[in-house]
Amino acid sequence: MDQLTREQILDALRQVLEPQDHVLAMWEGGAAAFGRLDAWSDIDLMVVVHNEKVNEAFEIIERALASLSPIELKYSPAQLPWPGIYQTFYRLRDAGPYLLVDAAVLQESAPDKLLTPEIHSKAVVYFDKVGLVQAPPFDWLAWQERMEKRIGILRVMFDLFQNLILKELNRGNRLEALAFYQGYTLRPLVEALRIQYQPARYNFHTRYAYYDLPVDVVERLENLFFIRDENDLRAKREQAESWFNQITLAKPV
Repeated sequence: MDQLTREQILDALRQVLEPQDHVLAMWEGGAAAFGRLDAWSDIDLMVVVHNEKVNEAFEIIERALASLSPIELKYSPAQLPWPGIYQTFYRLRDAGPYLLVDAAVLQESAPDKLLTPEIHSKAVVYFDKVGLVQAPPFDWLAWQERMEKRIGILRVMFDLFQNLILKELNRGNRLEALAFYQGYTLRPLVEALRIQYQPARYNFHTRYAYYDLPVDVVERLENLFFIRDENDLRAKREQAESWFNQITLAKPV
């Protein structure tokens, strides 16, 4: 049997969702919104419903998917950082391992519908019955203030916790040292770089790094992320610290 295509899946979902009175809009985000679809892209499905119809919407989505292919795996995160948004991931047997359906059902009252183009790019809209799919205004001044506060926090945390890597190396606990290096050296470094080069997505960590950061910056980061041994970790932690200070000490708090 030929594998299902994203078009087949999206068409099937639209056919069952659009006629429902309580389903108000359906669009795609993710790679589709950024115009970066490829053979490894999943489906970032967004569906808006009346507040009390979230569970019913998921039941409709699941029946539609099951009519196309057996559902091999299903996972629903317990809680998301956005009020009024609920999510379930589906892996279909006949769609292959990459074409996951990442289904988000949004209550009509959800304050953030993840439509800010500066952050999420331009949604690919399949239907919008009441004009919900609108790009909200982006308050750059408030965002700038938020980032300046964040830079101050990053400075303190970075300086405070570098000793965690060093003390675990001194103890011979290389796994712990590597984990601390990832969390307390590289993560704040990446965030500071994003503030410099792609401020709207400063909190995306390495997500979209190859698209949001300059090529030479990504190459330099790759070198810091890939560690050969304990001596390499010590040396690269120092390099990362120097780079972090270079970026953040030039910025006012």
